[in-house]
Amino acid sequence: MDIGDRIKHLRKQKGLTLEELAARSELTKGFLSQLERNLTSPSIATLDDILEALGTSLSEFFKEDSDERIVFGASDFYIAEKDDHTIKWIVPNAQKRAMEPILLELPPEGRSFDMAPNNGEEFAYVLEGSVTLCCDDKRYTVRKNETFYMKCNSFHHLENEKKTPAKVLWVSNPPLF
Repeated sequence: MDIGDRIKHLRKQKGLTLEELAARSELTKGFLSQLERNLTSPSIATLDDILEALGTSLSEFFKEDSDERIVFGASDFYIAEKDDHTIKWIVPNAQKRAMEPILLELPPEGRSFDMAPNNGEEFAYVLEGSVTLCCDDKRYTVRKNETFYMKCNSFHHLENEKKTPAKVLWVSNPPLF
């Protein structure tokens, strides 16, 4: 972060001259000029005084603007193709978020990777075909337009026992894929 530039921007946004800010913050015009040109650095106390004169706080001053993307398209996806399944990570850097969604494509007789027991939860929605959710020694059929939601307290994976491809939107919290 460019502190001097940010102070200058705030000062101009408030319509203040260097002289006016100097008078309000009880600092010299020369010091503020050097600060805005990044020729000197303020102490925390001095920065707090300047920001108070500008009508803001330290927390607001250092708050980062959020340019976080919220819409992603096919060109953003990361794809990993295996012999028995294809994974599409449909949200870039999802491992840094609370949830990690993937699009899992299983060819006929395809099988997903194994998921180990953990403290998370998973949700899946079958978009096409039908899959079998295998949890330890239990098997559940999940058809098109059906979902599963589970705590991840057992080894599990998905299988496509049909002769048609299956496509599943699978979401893990925390990110595990």
